[in-house]
Amino acid sequence: MTGNYDSGQEQSDQQTAYTVSAVADYLKTSLESDPRLADLTVIGEVSGYRNPSSGHHYFALRDEQSVIRCVLFRSGRGGRFLTDGTQVICHGRISIYTARGDLQFYVDHVEPDGVGALQQAYEEMRKRLEAEGLFEQDRKRPLPELPSRIAVITSPTGAVIQDILNVLTRRYPLAEIVLIPTSVQGEKAAPEIVKAFQALNALDNIDVAIVARGGGSLEDLWAFNEEIVARAIFSSNIPIISAIGHETDTTIADWVADRRVPTPSAAAEIIAPDARDLAEYVAGYAARIDEIIGRSVRDSRSQFEMAIDRMNLRVPDTAQPRQRIDDLLTRARLAGQRLVESSKQRLATVEASLNALGPAKILGRGYTITRLADGNAANSAGQFAAGDKLGVMFADGTVETTVDEVDNKSIVVDS
Repeated sequence: MTGNYDSGQEQSDQQTAYTVSAVADYLKTSLESDPRLADLTVIGEVSGYRNPSSGHHYFALRDEQSVIRCVLFRSGRGGRFLTDGTQVICHGRISIYTARGDLQFYVDHVEPDGVGALQQAYEEMRKRLEAEGLFEQDRKRPLPELPSRIAVITSPTGAVIQDILNVLTRRYPLAEIVLIPTSVQGEKAAPEIVKAFQALNALDNIDVAIVARGGGSLEDLWAFNEEIVARAIFSSNIPIISAIGHETDTTIADWVADRRVPTPSAAAEIIAPDARDLAEYVAGYAARIDEIIGRSVRDSRSQFEMAIDRMNLRVPDTAQPRQRIDDLLTRARLAGQRLVESSKQRLATVEASLNALGPAKILGRGYTITRLADGNAANSAGQFAAGDKLGVMFADGTVETTVDEVDNKSIVVDS
């Protein structure tokens, strides 16, 4: 051991004085170098348990004669088993907390006293049954959505059955509940549970079954770790929900069952739909049906109207030809009217021209028309001879006369 002589006063026997830190460090090193103290298992009763916000666990282990201060850091395992008065088995190492000079047991694992052997048996059972395929997910059956009859395997007394009945009555009163009573703890529990499963499979029309019990220690729950119970669940003809213990408890029955839930109440909630949710679902489904029917009617009507439109397209269009004929008749009538008017105008023009060129107009300008004795108009002097009767037409009348003399150029008449 090394250290400093603090007083500076010479000792007659030359004894070396050490600092407190040096002594504490020496004790710490000595304790931690002892292999028996570096890998130590201690059984005792928990007292003075504290769990501050740091997450570490501070407590003491005691028996009838002695006490050892202990600490389990938050990274350690088994802190949930630490409560005052609990008998536990702790594993860790002995050292010195040099800040206070306290001898301290630094624990890294805690388990309840008596659990070690059971835990080992549990692990061995779990591995063996897993290797046989009892835990395979492919063999697990789906739960019915709307069960009519629900069996419950549990103790007929206690809070478990009441919790399940309360939930089922509130959520799904339509289902019939069949209680198959059994012990759930003790030496006789496992055989009774197997008989309960035999009774379950003998019943008719059971849709699903719940096997349940409340929480407890590993010893309390051990019946549900028995191999005969595991095989009874595996051989069940009916889907099984396992609700054993609390959420942190896991039994062999949980591994084999078709569904594992943390509490009995949770099992009832999973298997039983809420009647109010069902009512809302039915209402929503009815609304969807109405919408589908309405949409179908609208689609059918639209298709029918489209079919009528296609038929109308294939039928000859008589409206347009009728209108075309009416237009042509109107145009023909207008053209006839214009033709008549135009003919009248041309006729008036011709009539005016004829009138302008007619004998009356010519006679009016001083010309005369000489007629032969037979009444025809004469157009040559050679048509007459002396003594011939002739008529001379004026514009205002006719003069009868006799030809006195005819020469080559003119006729001399006796007026």
